[in-house]
Amino acid sequence: MLGKHKEPTHSKLFARFTHTIEANAFIMGSYHLIALAIAPGLAIAIYIYWKDKWDKEPLHWLLFAFLLGVLSVVPTLILSLLVQALGSAPQSENLWISFLSCVFGIGLIEEFCKFIFVRWFIFPKKVFNEPFDGITYCVMSAMGFATLENIMYVTEHGVATGIMRAFLSVPAHATWGILLGFALGLKKSKPIYPIAIPALLLASVLHGLFDFFLFQGWGILTLIGAVGTFVLSLYLSKKAIRLHQAASPFSP
Repeated sequence: MLGKHKEPTHSKLFARFTHTIEANAFIMGSYHLIALAIAPGLAIAIYIYWKDKWDKEPLHWLLFAFLLGVLSVVPTLILSLLVQALGSAPQSENLWISFLSCVFGIGLIEEFCKFIFVRWFIFPKKVFNEPFDGITYCVMSAMGFATLENIMYVTEHGVATGIMRAFLSVPAHATWGILLGFALGLKKSKPIYPIAIPALLLASVLHGLFDFFLFQGWGILTLIGAVGTFVLSLYLSKKAIRLHQAASPFSP
C-alpha cells in the first residue's frame, strides 16, 4: 500500500545530502594529501633527470629504480623492528644513546637498504655506464622510499606536515642518495677506490644527525640543528653532482 511507505522528510534528505558532501570532501581531501605527498619526490626526480646532461637514462630504468626504493621499505621495517628489540631508543633521554640509535638504528638501516637494491639490481647492468648514473639511480631509489614514507606521514598528520617535509625531509633523503650515488658512480669508473663504505657511513651519520635533532624537543634549536644538517648535506651533494657531471665520458 502506498500509504504505508512514508516519504523521507526534508531533514532526512538534508542529512543524506550532507553525508554525501562530507564523504566526497573526505575523498577529495585524501587525494589532495596524496598529491602533496607525491609532489616533492616527483619534482626532485625530474630535477636529477635534468641534471644528467650528457647521457640520460631510459625512463623505464628510472621507474625501476624508484620502485626498488619503494620495495626497500620492507627490509627497512624488518631491520628497524629488530634493532628496536635489541634496545635501539632514538627518543631516549640519554643524548648519546639517542644519537647512536638515530645513526645506526635509523640512518644506517634506511641508507643501506636503499643503496643495496641499486647496487644489486642496476649497478651491474650495461645501462649503468657513467659516474653520474650512480647519482641518478640512487636518487630515484631514495625518492621511491621517501615518497612512500611521505604518503604515510602526510595522510596521517595533514597539510602542515606535508609542506614541512616537502622542503626538508624529502630533499634531505635526496641529498643522502646523491652521496651514495657519487660513491657508486666512482666505483664504476675507478673500481680500485674503496669508497662505498665511507660514503654509506657519511650518509648514515648525516641522516642520523638530522633525525636526532628532530627527536629532541629543543624548540628553535631543533629546527636549527635539522636545517643545519640539511644544508651541509645539500652542499656536499651539489659538489658531488658537479664532479660527476665533469667526469662524464660523454661530455663534449
